[in-house]
Formats: sequence, structure tokens, C-alpha cells
Amino acid sequence: MKVQPFTGQRYHQIRGRLKELSLHTVCDEANCPNRGECYNSGTATFLLMGPVCSRHCRFCNVTGGQPVPIDPDEPEHVAALAGELGLSHVVITSVTRDDLPDQGAEQFRRTVAAVRRRLPGATIEILTPDFGGRTDLVDQALAAQPTVFNHNVETVPRLYPAVRPQADFDRSLGVLAHAARNHPAIRTKSGIMVGLGEETAELEEVFAALASIGVSMLTIGQYLHPSTRHFPLCRFYTPDEFAYLGRLAEQRGIPIVVSAPLVRSSYKAASLLP
Repeated sequence: MKVQPFTGQRYHQIRGRLKELSLHTVCDEANCPNRGECYNSGTATFLLMGPVCSRHCRFCNVTGGQPVPIDPDEPEHVAALAGELGLSHVVITSVTRDDLPDQGAEQFRRTVAAVRRRLPGATIEILTPDFGGRTDLVDQALAAQPTVFNHNVETVPRLYPAVRPQADFDRSLGVLAHAARNHPAIRTKSGIMVGLGEETAELEEVFAALASIGVSMLTIGQYLHPSTRHFPLCRFYTPDEFAYLGRLAEQRGIPIVVSAPLVRSSYKAASLLP
């Protein structure tokens, strides 16, 4: 796997503006291998509500611990930088904020609304945590009508206790099902990593479950463990195996599937839209 280097004029320009506006990206916090390519092409996935997550998923490079206070100016700062970059598709995600009464739902709503005001012609995708399974918070996050609602299931149910001990597969399915059923104008999307020890039959079951609740877009990518302290990498999949998994997901009923080693849930996200 080859990626673009983390350097270049555009790369440093975007990182400088992020620092000036006290903004974060999942690109940096999750140590994404694509960030050199994305920053140099003038795109980034904004990470709301600080760089510290209230959960401790074993696959993720984002720092877990005591989250920072919410910045009330963050939505306008995200919109301002999205406007500067002239983005046609804006991807907004967040750390999990189990410490907040609304778990960050209102910050999503305010940020989507701010981007809409600044870039009325842009499509907007939000990639959210599970909000503790509270569908009222899903509705609140979707109140400003983003184009895409994304929530990643990440792995197969059997591996949740080891990989995502504070999450629950059925809870995530419930969040996605609620969004698809009650907000049909908003496309519903999910993502999964492979290489953590899952079996193909288990992946097929996940694909079928996602299709059955109305998920219309799916990303499949290779897990790369950030350090020896994280969940171990079990195996690398070949490009041919990724192509096979993509076909399986389509056969199980998901209309749009992107499956390749360096695919991430927000990587080239605009290309999934018609």
C-alpha cells in the first residue's frame, strides 16, 4: 500500500488554518493514511467537540479520556474553513461524547446549519457516534437535513467485546434503521474494517443486516493497527479479496459499495453520491 507523503504547500496550509481556528480533523487524530492526499487536494473531515473521546475503542488512534468543553464557535469555524476551501462535499464527524446530556447531537445540528448558510450548494455528510442508541438524539442531529447520515458498525458482532467494548452492534443497527426509516430523504451509510479476525460468513451476515434496514452505501477498508497497544492486526486482505467482499455486499442488497485496502468511511466520500 502506497500513500502520498504528509507534506506539501496545500497540506501545511490546511493544517495551519485548522490550528488558527482551533479545529480538529479525524484525518490527524485517527492517523489516517490518506491525509496527505486529502489535504493536498483541499479536503478534510472535520472532527467536532475536541480531540479526546469518552470511549476507548481498541482499534482507534483517537485519544480516550476526559473530553474537553464544547466550543460554541466551532460550527461557524467549520463553516468558515469549508467556505475558504470551496468544498462541494463537507464531511463532519466527532468523538463520542457520552459525558454530554445530548451526546453532541446539537453540535452536529448547528454545524450542518452553519455550513448550509455558508455553502448552500454543498452536500453534507455527518458521521456520528451511536448516541447511546437514543433515537431522539439521532433526530436532533439530522434536523438540519444533511445529505448523508453515516454511522460505522466497524466490525462483526462477535468481535465487539474485544474491539469496541463500550459499543453494541444491535444498538448501532437500531440507530441506522431509525435514520433510514424516519429520514428517507437522507442517505444512510455505514462502514466496516477487515483484518481483525472476522470470518467471511460473518461479514456476509453484517452486509445482509445493513441491507435489510435500508443502508444504501457501505465502505470496506483494511484495518491498520495504530500501535502495539491497539487491537492486533490479524491479516491483510488482497485487492482481489476486497473486490470479492464488495461483490458480496452488493449481492446482499447494498446498492453502493466501495471496497479496497485504503478505503476509509469518509475517503472520497463525494464519489459515492450520484
